[in-house]
Amino acid sequence: MKKEEDEGACWAICPECQGRGKKSRGISKKARLRYQLAFDLFEKTKGEGAAPVYPKGHLYSCLNCYGSGLVHSDSHPVADKKNFPHVAIIGGGIGGVALAVACLHRGIPFTLFERDSNFDARSQGYGLTLQQGSKAIEGLGIFSLKEGVISTRHLVHTAEGKVIGEWGVRKWIQSDTKTSPKRSNVHIARQSMRLALLEQLGGQDAVQWGHQLVAFVACKDGVDLSFQIDGKIKNYKADLVVGADGIRSSVRTLLIGEDITPLRYLDCIVILGICPLSALEDRTSHLLDSATVFQTANGNERIYIMPYTSDSVMWQLSFPMPEQEAKTLSAQGPQALKEEACRRTQWHDPIPQILAATLDAQISGYPVYDRELLQSEMMEKWGAETLIGDAAHPMSPFKGQGANQALLDALSLARGISKGCGPLSQWRKVGIRESVLTKFEAEMLERSGIKVHDSAAAAEFLHSDIVLQEGDSPRGRSLKKKDI
Repeated sequence: MKKEEDEGACWAICPECQGRGKKSRGISKKARLRYQLAFDLFEKTKGEGAAPVYPKGHLYSCLNCYGSGLVHSDSHPVADKKNFPHVAIIGGGIGGVALAVACLHRGIPFTLFERDSNFDARSQGYGLTLQQGSKAIEGLGIFSLKEGVISTRHLVHTAEGKVIGEWGVRKWIQSDTKTSPKRSNVHIARQSMRLALLEQLGGQDAVQWGHQLVAFVACKDGVDLSFQIDGKIKNYKADLVVGADGIRSSVRTLLIGEDITPLRYLDCIVILGICPLSALEDRTSHLLDSATVFQTANGNERIYIMPYTSDSVMWQLSFPMPEQEAKTLSAQGPQALKEEACRRTQWHDPIPQILAATLDAQISGYPVYDRELLQSEMMEKWGAETLIGDAAHPMSPFKGQGANQALLDALSLARGISKGCGPLSQWRKVGIRESVLTKFEAEMLERSGIKVHDSAAAAEFLHSDIVLQEGDSPRGRSLKKKDI
């Protein structure tokens, strides 16, 4: 499938793999025999020890759709209201829009609600780096990103400018080319990623803007939802409610309150800014080639600078600070945040120049929080409700995993609905939790739990002397080796 084919295209799930992107080669004779012997032994010992697990077939990428799970279609699939549940998606950020797109491709009826009045009502973060998400967006019908910038080099410096780490394509592969689709990351503004997803839905009119969720309650034939719109209450009905509404999720609060798994402060603050390269007097630094990511640290403060667009960079400064001080500094606004950032980073060029040239309007800051991971046992008590993205597993920004995991959550849930709610599933009788949600949540929590843990650990070691250890690999990798 050619990458440039996606612009303006319609998609449907691949009939060969049913939208999963992978197919199974089946179970080998050897694997079946090994299982049978283990099962026979288990029965002879009258169930002593753990029961053997039936082997899974080896998965391979579907050749018909090149692993995306999608094929071209003359038009979007018609929503199958007879067989599939109607999904109410709460939150129009990246995770919520991605879920809507994945539902669209599968003919799953949905309504996408967002409390903001319009697309530009507030900032949806700054930049993001697509890692595992690069594969996920192909499963969402996006095979190229017009605004995406590929990095092929990552450097780590001391405050004086000494290089203490380097990795990436240009380190490992001797080549004159500046970009490569392999072993490289794609950086894109969150709003650009969000807009690319909305274009799959036909534009911003696909969102119910200005809808603030205030309540939902299970009823005989689904879930009744109440929204506040322009000071009035409006009711909707759905079969499944998905909270994709961020770290301070209204759905999560209505499900379990704020006392269970409350916000957990990670003892540091982040200050973010975007600087156009045109604002710099000297642009000759090799660090400003729009294909290099670099970070500089001194064991307390740490700054991370990456391409934002082809002609701008995004910077992220972080450092330890007591929670109340972090809240106070954040509340003081962009000018105070910029002054604090400049004061702490009189380091090697071009860091001071980048921060000084960043306009106040392009600066924000916030204390860093996550939450303790939810447990499957807790979620099993819920009804036809679930969470994805930051609503389910918020994490620090230091591993760049928040948006990536939200994209994977969205695709996984839509695939689960498509598989678990077919004509023969009887999901209305047995319940959508048993048919879809329990399995989806177990997979999501297992996958994202590692990222939550690693992101919290990064909030500590990136502001310690560990970050200054020399080595051509991402910071903190040596800690993982010690844990093994």
